[in-house]
Amino acid sequence: MTGNSGDGGGSEGGGDDAPRRDASTLEVPDWVARGGGGGGGDKRSSGGKDGDDLSYEEEMASRAKNKDKKAMDLSNVMADTLRGSGKGKHGKEDNTRYEWGNPGEDEADKPEGVAEEDKVKADFALSGALAKDEVTGNTLHGIVLKFVEPADARPPTKRWRFYVFKGDSPEPVETLHVHRLSAYLVGREKKICDMYMRHPSLSKQHAVLQFRAKEFVNEAGPGAPPVRHVLPYIMDLGSTNGTFLNGERIEPQRYIELREQDALKFGESTREYVLLHDKSED
Repeated sequence: MTGNSGDGGGSEGGGDDAPRRDASTLEVPDWVARGGGGGGGDKRSSGGKDGDDLSYEEEMASRAKNKDKKAMDLSNVMADTLRGSGKGKHGKEDNTRYEWGNPGEDEADKPEGVAEEDKVKADFALSGALAKDEVTGNTLHGIVLKFVEPADARPPTKRWRFYVFKGDSPEPVETLHVHRLSAYLVGREKKICDMYMRHPSLSKQHAVLQFRAKEFVNEAGPGAPPVRHVLPYIMDLGSTNGTFLNGERIEPQRYIELREQDALKFGESTREYVLLHDKSED
């Protein structure tokens, strides 16, 4: 009687009938092909570093190092190229210096005989009207004056002075001596005005008292040289509220001759400036 009498008998008895696999068609695991085995032959687990058997961390670190090296090499090449000291073809030194634009066009546009140091440089000096004022001296403490002294401007030969009256007071509240300079600027600009006034109705440069030399016929007779006298003049500098001579508003930007005992007012100020000199009669 034939049959399966047990596990061992079944294996022996039924083994001839079971299909057999060809060893050449069997798939071998990768770790077996690399020489690994169940006995700890895998180089990854044993810490080996030969060939491709690097750990994951070591492989990533190696890649990062190679990337940094390539970036540094590229940076050095670009720097050498810009300096004109890079390597040319076949490893030879390349001393060519690279610049923007077309050097040929620049040389064609450059006039002959113009040196490098002759190129126009930035000029931060005053220009236009301000430069003209600086040359003519028509500035004071960095402020452009609204008038220019005429060619016949002279310091006075008499000791002129202003007696300042306010309101109905018969006595002057102040005496201003105006015989040391050829011109006295009147206004609220403290930095430049010779007769500084605080009244808000006055302009910063309100008016100017100008002394000018004037020639007269010599009474000594024909052939005698003319006589020269230095006389006072007043000119309003285009002020907002005007300058008044003996109660009348004068025309701006025009010299008006003053005489002894003339009275001036500036703007809406109530102060009155009476012009006299040291030899004036009472």
